[in-house]
Amino acid sequence: MNELEISVVVPARNEETTIAQVVERSFQAFASLKCSGEVLVVNDGSTDRTAVILVELQRAYPSLRVFTHRRSQGMTAGLQKMFGASRGKIVILIPADMESDPLLDVPTLVRYMQQHDLDVVAGWRQGRKDGKVLASAIYNFVMRTLANVPVHDGNWIKAMRREVIESLPPLRSDWHRFILMIAVHQGFRLDEVQTDYKPRMAGSSKFGWERIPKSFLDVLVLKFLLTFSQAPMRFFGGLGMAGMLLSLLTFVYLTVLYIFTDTQQRPVFIAAGILAVISVLLFLVGFLAELIVNQGERISVLEKRLADNGEDGP
Repeated sequence: MNELEISVVVPARNEETTIAQVVERSFQAFASLKCSGEVLVVNDGSTDRTAVILVELQRAYPSLRVFTHRRSQGMTAGLQKMFGASRGKIVILIPADMESDPLLDVPTLVRYMQQHDLDVVAGWRQGRKDGKVLASAIYNFVMRTLANVPVHDGNWIKAMRREVIESLPPLRSDWHRFILMIAVHQGFRLDEVQTDYKPRMAGSSKFGWERIPKSFLDVLVLKFLLTFSQAPMRFFGGLGMAGMLLSLLTFVYLTVLYIFTDTQQRPVFIAAGILAVISVLLFLVGFLAELIVNQGERISVLEKRLADNGEDGP
């Protein structure tokens, strides 16, 4: 199949009021850019008329590709499927609720990417007035400070080159929120461009405050994996060394205290001993993690060799 210039991916769940506009205005955006394009939609377990409308749209737009989840599997699963199926040189994530107008935002993202020779462009909502402004501000603050993502609105529309999509690891949980974090870690060039915000026309948001604790934990997990997945001993061994040093200093202090004052502090002695044992266990965990990583790399090399030779894997 020939590679297209743009793929617009749209996760949709119960968006019967707006999904037709999103699809139609995406194809109008391709026409305004004078380029070829496709629209991919995942119908994520919708219980309204979203599925019926998508069938009707496919008759009018042959380049509309629809994937259906019989039950809701979440936005990450939908994006994973669409990313893998997309053929565009540039892949653009657009919501199905018309808070982002594809006819305006798709050309804005594409032109900014081409003018500044970028790999990723994130949209920055202007005039946003929904009920999630504070939650979004907390999220973006964490992303800027902990993950070094230099944008103001990391969980909004974004355009990515094919190389970025192909470099993404398997996404799980709500990791679609951290695509920019992964891209920055891998060294892709990233910037943001201002886009207009349009209040939701109908329906309700699928995300709320309850996701903040989950997202914070996911950030920590992903940060750990990106930093230490290939060298876990640096993490576990570092903690072990710090624990051993603290335990050793405590034992030295207790020894000096006993020699010069004939005083014993058994609770502190026991705590230092427990810390020493925990530190040794951290070293052992680090060694085991290194063995797992090493075996994983060996398996990957073996699978690559078998694939190059045209043989099936084990």
